[in-house]
Amino acid sequence: MVDKLDCFHESAETPDVYIVERLFSSSLVVVVSISMPQRMNIYHFKKGTEICNYSYPNKILAVKLNRQRLVVCLEDSIYIHNIKDLKLLKTLLNTPSNPSGLFALSVNHSSSYLAYPGNATIGEIIVYDANNLSRVTMIPAHDSPVAALAFNTAATKLASASERGTIIRVFSIPEGLRLFEFRRGMKRYVSINSLSFSPDSQFLCASSNTETVHIFKLEQVGPSGGDESATWTAYMGKMFSAASSYLPAQVSGIMTQDRAFATVHLLPSGQRNACTLAIIQKLPRLLVATANGHLFIYNVDAQDGGECMLLSQTVLIYIVLCVSIYSGCAVQLYLHLNLLLTCLIGFNLGYSEDGGAKKGEVIPEHEFAAGPVCLDDENEFPPVSIQNC
Repeated sequence: MVDKLDCFHESAETPDVYIVERLFSSSLVVVVSISMPQRMNIYHFKKGTEICNYSYPNKILAVKLNRQRLVVCLEDSIYIHNIKDLKLLKTLLNTPSNPSGLFALSVNHSSSYLAYPGNATIGEIIVYDANNLSRVTMIPAHDSPVAALAFNTAATKLASASERGTIIRVFSIPEGLRLFEFRRGMKRYVSINSLSFSPDSQFLCASSNTETVHIFKLEQVGPSGGDESATWTAYMGKMFSAASSYLPAQVSGIMTQDRAFATVHLLPSGQRNACTLAIIQKLPRLLVATANGHLFIYNVDAQDGGECMLLSQTVLIYIVLCVSIYSGCAVQLYLHLNLLLTCLIGFNLGYSEDGGAKKGEVIPEHEFAAGPVCLDDENEFPPVSIQNC
């Protein structure tokens, strides 16, 4: 049971941070502040030094990292940097309007798939290979605009939800074929806050602006056995399938969609939240973090599902949580706002990219540091050595 969380770093020096991302368990931290929303600062927080900073044409809406790439999303463009030297490799210009900065970046060490909305009015998804800098496929996922995206750890599946929030779909990657379709609810449209696969990709959780968190099981229904119960189930399944052919397409689809395997009912409801599935002390757990600073940890019955039991609740004053799955099937909680980055105090500045990443511009080679890649050392920011101005 998890009954204690330790804050591993804190700071009051930058009180207006609205984006903070850490490269797995390394010392690399990316920060964007409200006072300078067009600038991304990259720090080695354990050494208390700034690695570099980049400026962009418009407000930065989201940043994500993996072992190969650092990706920055603006409303109408996406910038792809090499994680080894932070060089700008590619700018995707004139992407469909994306005011929420929605995109997903896979964390698998051998691939860097990028998924982002391909249309501002319908639910198209573009899958892009950020390693080879080439488009992979376009997935016609939903009728309404995409609102949530998530890759599984192996980067073989992509989950999506639309602004209506009733249907969650899972597609194969890189093919883009529909594998699963889950119905979150029929009563009303909702806003999906987050989607997250379990480390083994057997489950998918979804949180929204309602009181319920849903966990879906990703399993294909196989042929029924020979016993009477199975035969009766198979017979009824065939009857429903036959009957559905006479119904309108919308109703027919509802009949064939799987419902939640397990659920959690949050109190109070309505708080913006994020959820993730993790293995903690060799047991499956659901973690839900809310915008008012609460972290809930639930037990998940992987065999029978049903209502998940609350194991612990932690109040994190003045803290906003971002939950991120990373390699090794572990979970890192990045706690920020007024309390995260103590090392921002008294930073020894590294080099600053004053010109920034202008639209379509490739930063000259001589402006980047050369150095060994060291991704497995928690005490060292991996790739870029510090340059003094």
